[in-house]
Amino acid sequence: MDVFDALVEQNHQLGEVLRAADPATPVPTCPGWTLRKLLTHVGREDRWAAMIVRERADARVDVRSVPDGKPPAEIDAAVTWLTDGAALLLETVATTGPDVPVWTFTGPKPASWWVRRRLHEAVVHRADAAIALDEPYEVDAALAADGLSEWLDLLAARSTPDGGAALPDGATVHLHTTDDGLGAAGEWLVRGEAGRVVWEHGHGKGAAAVRGSAAALLQAVLRRIPADDPRIEVLGDDGVWRTWLERTPF
Repeated sequence: MDVFDALVEQNHQLGEVLRAADPATPVPTCPGWTLRKLLTHVGREDRWAAMIVRERADARVDVRSVPDGKPPAEIDAAVTWLTDGAALLLETVATTGPDVPVWTFTGPKPASWWVRRRLHEAVVHRADAAIALDEPYEVDAALAADGLSEWLDLLAARSTPDGGAALPDGATVHLHTTDDGLGAAGEWLVRGEAGRVVWEHGHGKGAAAVRGSAAALLQAVLRRIPADDPRIEVLGDDGVWRTWLERTPF
């Protein structure tokens, strides 16, 4: 999968959904947000990531300092502003150099790290828009599976949550897609270790096993659909699954 091309396509798809919608529509999966706020958030943070890369930042940059951080009022212009943000990030990564180390949530990483991060931000917020509009949400299985892996990488970099460890030490959650053709990329073993989350691709028994399409699993782990949604099947200790979700907010 080419994450550069995928970022352009996902932002385009999100923009087309928003172009046809009432911008004042509430987004239930992002409390307090409207679709207009969702558009602003994605476009501004694409520009924020570009600013981090352009400045070769070694510390967090204040998102409020991002140039051109607000979309135009008119919807077609706002959608163009949204997609221009993704294009700006790709151009900046290419100019700066994809391997140049910059600040990220998980410590210094190559500038290209931000392309994959912003890609999956668009993937998830496209689900938010679909839920807000009560429309079907479709995403390529391999892309959704990569989004789940990317999210687990972010979780693994976090310290122990204030509310307690996401998983007890030694406890494992096995996530397993039902899509054909994903192979090892469609299975994850997530376990608690010294209060933190670690993971690897693989098949094995755990305190809880959760099965579903990659799209459903991605939405479930990011709390876009309920823990007991019929699109997923939970086997084993349902409490371990629910506690993990409660302590790993997006």
